[in-house]
Amino acid sequence: MRHRERWLDYLDRMLDSQSIRTAAAALGVHRNTSFRWRHRFLDWVKHDRPHLLGGIAEADELFLLESQKGARKLDRRARKRGGAARSRGINCDHDCVLVARDRTGATVDFVTGRGALTKVQLHRHLLPVLERDVLLVSDGHPAYRAFARESGISHAFVSLRAGERVRGAVHVQNVNGYHRRFREWLARFHGVASRYLPNYLGWRRALDGRRIASAEQLLRAALSIFNMQR
Repeated sequence: MRHRERWLDYLDRMLDSQSIRTAAAALGVHRNTSFRWRHRFLDWVKHDRPHLLGGIAEADELFLLESQKGARKLDRRARKRGGAARSRGINCDHDCVLVARDRTGATVDFVTGRGALTKVQLHRHLLPVLERDVLLVSDGHPAYRAFARESGISHAFVSLRAGERVRGAVHVQNVNGYHRRFREWLARFHGVASRYLPNYLGWRRALDGRRIASAEQLLRAALSIFNMQR
């Protein structure tokens, strides 16, 4: 982590979501240095998240094609860039990302593994970040209903299959809007390795709604997490 005098300039470029090569050229550093800086800072920033969600909290999952970009050895056959899963539907070729977001905009996310979401994963990841009096809103996925029943969490859902999207305050449009913004933003990087996906999720949380609006704020967030981890 040399060249500390360039950190703020580099973080400004991260706030602009610049590519590794573009940021490296602007700062006069090697692209490998730019890559290491990106993921060193993001490895800290990804832990900067709310402790609890309250009020009405929406939860839904999104799926991204699993990627071993940059790996020397693959545990499957190589795909062409922009390839597709081996079969239709959600399967082990997809990374599952669970996103929960309350109506204040507080957001948490978890890479739960490959394939469809399960109630065991909800107990592991979602339960610790929900206030006990929260109203959890989801789609009709049976895993959410089983999880809420076993946890004693108030739960309401909309049946998207039946064409129901909004029932008063019961909807998942808030979290689905976040999904859309994340996908649109992620597309500029032309695919990211699955092992780095939590870093990009943390990066997007920092940018969403300009929660972190300056390089100084981003550096303080990263260093505060680093100091707590030490």
